[in-house]
Amino acid sequence: MTEFALPLLFATVLWFVATGFVLWLDKLPSHTWPVSITLASVASGFAMGGIIATAEETSAWAAYVAFACALVLWGWHELSFLMGFVTGPNRNPCPPDARGWRRFRLAASTLIYHEVAMFVCLLVMAAATWGKPNQTATLTFLLLFVMRLSAKFNIFAGVPHLSTEMMPDHMRYLASYFRIAPPRWFFILSVSGIAVLAAWLADLALSSRGGIATGYALAFALVALAFLEHGFLVVPWQDTAIFRWAMPEQARQRLQKSANETVTMSAQTDTNPLAVRQNAVQ
Repeated sequence: MTEFALPLLFATVLWFVATGFVLWLDKLPSHTWPVSITLASVASGFAMGGIIATAEETSAWAAYVAFACALVLWGWHELSFLMGFVTGPNRNPCPPDARGWRRFRLAASTLIYHEVAMFVCLLVMAAATWGKPNQTATLTFLLLFVMRLSAKFNIFAGVPHLSTEMMPDHMRYLASYFRIAPPRWFFILSVSGIAVLAAWLADLALSSRGGIATGYALAFALVALAFLEHGFLVVPWQDTAIFRWAMPEQARQRLQKSANETVTMSAQTDTNPLAVRQNAVQ
């Protein structure tokens, strides 16, 4: 059981620290961003090297290294998106009259470059580790990619509770494409699929040995965290509160203010979060 518990702890702590570090870098003055993204790019190069170097290894340490390297690459993509370097051609709020396919097309164009970049990175990782015994890095990145897509589709379709406080000011137009609404069939399908996937990975981790078991346990931890993140979309508690330490005082004050408006936002259905927030302020 220790062989299963240790990867869970490692994945959870590393995810928490890495996410907070990305948010902290993004909250620094914008003139620091070019340096941050340059250093992150260098780190990503080493991370890819680490993935290739451990692809032939089947030990537990190789699984940990591959997992950490995959998170470094994922962090680069998140940082490049939050800082506005890799987003999409559309940087305008959603028009009030946009519905159906038009709304989806406009929403997709706000982040399409980001999604394509992550997919290309996934293909490169898959090619670099193809046929190798250590697939931890590729599996990690694949799960992060799929779980994030699921969250984005659910936020677009509509969920009861949203947290936009961590969103940078220059990216707040994205919130106009979110929707506050009761859970749809897609949400139920998503969390059911995530739960089944988590159970399958847990079974693989418990029935495997060595580095293979460690890799599956790390993957299970990510899926379990994704399940919790999806759960926060339907409960009146802001998961962003756990990252207060990564925000400057001004952002923390905005987070507290938004928490006070949660009741107002939750009372609305099929509503644009920005409009709800403006009404709450007024």
